[in-house]
Amino acid sequence: MNKNIKKYFLEFLGTFILLLSIVGSGIMGANLSNNESVTLIANAISIGLILFVLISSFRSISGAHFNPAVTIMLVLMKKMKSQEGIFYIFLQITGACLGVIFANYLFGLDAIQQAAKIRSGESIFISEIFATFGLLFLILLNGRKSDFAIGAVIGSYITSAIWFTSSTSFANPAVSIARSLTDTFTGIHFSNVPMFIIAQLISIGLVLIVFKKIFK
Repeated sequence: MNKNIKKYFLEFLGTFILLLSIVGSGIMGANLSNNESVTLIANAISIGLILFVLISSFRSISGAHFNPAVTIMLVLMKKMKSQEGIFYIFLQITGACLGVIFANYLFGLDAIQQAAKIRSGESIFISEIFATFGLLFLILLNGRKSDFAIGAVIGSYITSAIWFTSSTSFANPAVSIARSLTDTFTGIHFSNVPMFIIAQLISIGLVLIVFKKIFK
């Protein structure tokens, strides 16, 4: 039981810190520069670095999912029990939402906001499928590497994917839900959240098919 509490706490804490970094760095970047390219660079670097830190530090205990898509994938692969997966997903969504609320608060904004930024369209939908597929594929491909190595891989991928995908690589249902709570640089209108989550769930199926057919 004590071991499970540690895992659950770190999964909650890691997702909380991840969203604090995503939203907080976006707010800080926008406060310091009117140039959105500069803000996006700062945002991408912050996200990539915090992923490296969190995965390297937490993976040996909790697995460092911080992402319902990762948890669902592992449950479907029977590498994780369904009940444990449900707890993880609940904690990921809760931690993500609280991380966004805390980021808003730290920068003197209303703690809970309704995002106005629209992120919709076929190209963004396909982009999010590809971005999530890439993330999940790399997690499976590098699963046996050290915590340090996989932290570097995932952090580097997300930093890059934020720039080369039109969806800016949310690649995470908890992130998609939580970012609707901030009307800042990283926000997403709540009406676009279901599209992002559907794209992310499609990616899980695609990754499992590819691994079954090619890597077995």
